[in-house]
Amino acid sequence: MAAALRPPPLLSSRAAPTATARRGRTASSSLRVNAQLDDTTATTSTSSTPAPPEGFTPPVPKRFEVKPGQSSNIAGAALALPFRLGTGVFVLGYGVSLVDADQIPPDEYALEFQGRKVKETSKVGQCPRPTKPIEIYEFEGCPFCRKVREMVSVLDLDVLYYPCPKGGPTFRPKVKEMGGKQQFPYMVDPNTGVSMYESDNIITYLAKTYGDGSVPIMLKLGLLTTITAGLAMSGRSGKGSSYSPAKLPPQPIEIWAYEGSPFCKIARETLVELELPHLLHSIARGSPKRQDFFKKYGLFQAPYIEDPNTGVKMFESASIVEYLRATYAA
Repeated sequence: MAAALRPPPLLSSRAAPTATARRGRTASSSLRVNAQLDDTTATTSTSSTPAPPEGFTPPVPKRFEVKPGQSSNIAGAALALPFRLGTGVFVLGYGVSLVDADQIPPDEYALEFQGRKVKETSKVGQCPRPTKPIEIYEFEGCPFCRKVREMVSVLDLDVLYYPCPKGGPTFRPKVKEMGGKQQFPYMVDPNTGVSMYESDNIITYLAKTYGDGSVPIMLKLGLLTTITAGLAMSGRSGKGSSYSPAKLPPQPIEIWAYEGSPFCKIARETLVELELPHLLHSIARGSPKRQDFFKKYGLFQAPYIEDPNTGVKMFESASIVEYLRATYAA
């Protein structure tokens, strides 16, 4: 019988984020999650050891370059930016200023503009950080889910996503088992023991628990927020909504991404369609994790994935999509 990921059990009571976790960045920026196996779940998934395609070599990252044939995909995903006024592009309290190039050392991340450098600041370093990644069950083609993903980017949170595309055999049934109904998004916070449905309630909870209590204007306009969130996905024609048969990996894939990026959107749609659990490290503009990433890899570009099941590490959204389908599609 097929092996599948089992979400961590819900706990009736957990300690709230600690005072230590409130002092800026914590280990959450480098969280690693090992999935547990449950041989009684998802009998429709195929059990096998994942392996990259024969002769596979990760592509060389090319900043601001669109792979031939991908222009329409990127343009469609970019429609979200005007509809949502950039919500999910910037973290909480984002600020920017131009400074002389010598004010920022060359080993620190910064954009360059006309011989000067862009200095970015934010408030997320002053906010409580979860010790364990928050778990969210959702799918790409849902406007309510998009609202929550935008808030995740604003708060610079690391989230373990369990994709629930329509027809998905694994995590949709699990949500009904845990919460009593198949409604999305559904959030589980192992740091506090809180679990809940309803996108607006989740957004408010995240803002109060891991932010300064404020919610961006584009996420508190009621029906208008929902309508524009739906229009934001109109350029993708339902991508990321329906299940495509796939092999379930033993461990979640890790991805560095953020909701406001059309390149990240392309990669995450595929993760959702293949029902591949993934630990998303949020890196919107102003995220302190951009500096961590730059120091580790010598550049910054998103999306970037690390697959602990195969050892593959790679940039380039279109190539990531090809890799995921070649490796996990049934």
